Amino acid sequence: MVFEKILGYLLSYIFSIETRDMRHLVRKNYVIVLLVLLFVVSCTSTKTITIEIPQASQKELPQRIQSLLIINRTVDEKYSDLETDSIQRLFYQQNFDYDTVIYDLTAVDTTLKALGELLFESGRYDFVIPENRFIKSEKNTFFSKEMPWEQVKEICEIYNTDAVLSMDMYSTRISTDFDEITYFDPYNNGFVSNVTAEMKVLYNALFRIYDPVEEKILIREFFKDTLVWEDMNSSPRVLFSQFTPVKQALSEAGIAMAIDFSEKISTIWRVERRLIFIKGDSQLKQAGTFIDTGDWNSAMAIWREISEKARSKSVKSKAQFNVAIGFELQGNLDEAISWALDSYNTMYHPATYQYLEILKHRKREIKKQ
Repeated sequence: MVFEKILGYLLSYIFSIETRDMRHLVRKNYVIVLLVLLFVVSCTSTKTITIEIPQASQKELPQRIQSLLIINRTVDEKYSDLETDSIQRLFYQQNFDYDTVIYDLTAVDTTLKALGELLFESGRYDFVIPENRFIKSEKNTFFSKEMPWEQVKEICEIYNTDAVLSMDMYSTRISTDFDEITYFDPYNNGFVSNVTAEMKVLYNALFRIYDPVEEKILIREFFKDTLVWEDMNSSPRVLFSQFTPVKQALSEAGIAMAIDFSEKISTIWRVERRLIFIKGDSQLKQAGTFIDTGDWNSAMAIWREISEKARSKSVKSKAQFNVAIGFELQGNLDEAISWALDSYNTMYHPATYQYLEILKHRKREIKKQ
């Protein structure tokens, strides 16, 4: 009703223009406006939902490996757990111009815990981080030697896991720099002095995954990267009151390591959008309210009922389309394609054709995996 009023107003306005040239120009511009309005009105019959598409990892582990025991074999007597203030004081004593290696126990522990949570949230793995997670090992110059298979089998049996994920190398080097700079400020028409601080955390890590069944190291992954923090202020006190503490930077580097490795072996979720029809029938509208609360089972039941009983081809086709979306969310692409084809054959909608192309692409992706 509102759209009809707007349409009538625009048409009456166009034909009330006096001059021919002006009428032609206004008519041309308002045709564009009308097309936009028609598009907006047509889109109001759908709702956009967000779905997550699982993608296989770059280095997929065998499906029989579902649980991982996460340990560290680098911690030794060099490691300590100094308080934040103690580490910060060490750098302040060097005027925040210092380069050193720090063996921080909290950073290592943060890495292990973050890694476990990331792997679990991917939906691919369960994990166990034992209380005694720092295991002594033989080391060469750079990293721990490979774990004996007797030990791998023993701890997997104790903690009932399928494999061992071990951090067999961990190194963090901190480099900081403090300076004062002077530059011309054109807004104040004069020179301004500021102090700057920079902190770099250079980290190295080696992860191995030990398979006790095949007595084989499934993955060896080495990471090397640098995180950088920079800031500037007119006052050193204000600058360092808001600058990331060294202790926190070490933990953030640990989280970065965990993210790097988890992305190699865990499922990655790609976000995509889908349309569902929510208008054209009172039951479609009711099902749309269930979607708002996340009750997909109730929505699917309504859509199936509409598919069986609806007399209107348009409504039936929309319900079949929605059922297809529901099956895709359940991970059943074959059923999704079947229902989308039914929708397409019942009544053509551009959205149905586009959706079938999306489903075909997803099937191809799965075959490649």
